[in-house]
Amino acid sequence: MRRVAFTIGLLVLLIVAKGQHKVELDQLNFISGKWVGSMTWGDMEEYWSVAMGDNMVCAFRCVKDGKVMFYEFIVIEQSDLGVPVMKLRHFNRGNIAWEEKDKPYEYPLVKLEQNRAVFETVDKKTRLIYERLNENQLKAVLEREKDGKWEVDEFLYQLSR
Repeated sequence: MRRVAFTIGLLVLLIVAKGQHKVELDQLNFISGKWVGSMTWGDMEEYWSVAMGDNMVCAFRCVKDGKVMFYEFIVIEQSDLGVPVMKLRHFNRGNIAWEEKDKPYEYPLVKLEQNRAVFETVDKKTRLIYERLNENQLKAVLEREKDGKWEVDEFLYQLSR
């Protein structure tokens, strides 16, 4: 736990050094909404709340041929060090978690621009990028390093009312 706090502290210093100040969680509200999209994985829905208190929440599901492939539950929490941290868990049908109960994937915010946020694991092997393209479109990009090569998955979502 100390190592994670130390690493997040270093990220805060890097953000401040690049001219950014403490990030307020409501600066990420551009992600909020009910988003839908489709790709080879299946039909997807992502529900993002607006910031409330020190957190935002997201529920995600991927359905293919009428059956759930997997779920995700995501929170973005404001850390004590001034950097929001995304914490993500996956679940199979039946609400069976993939990750251990005390070990969600963690992605501290490493870059914030207008309508674009980059979250990255401490080991720098996985990034999640959210970008609001316009009023009705959100792009999410998953970049991950596997065996020395980078894999990229793009998800283009439409706002659903």
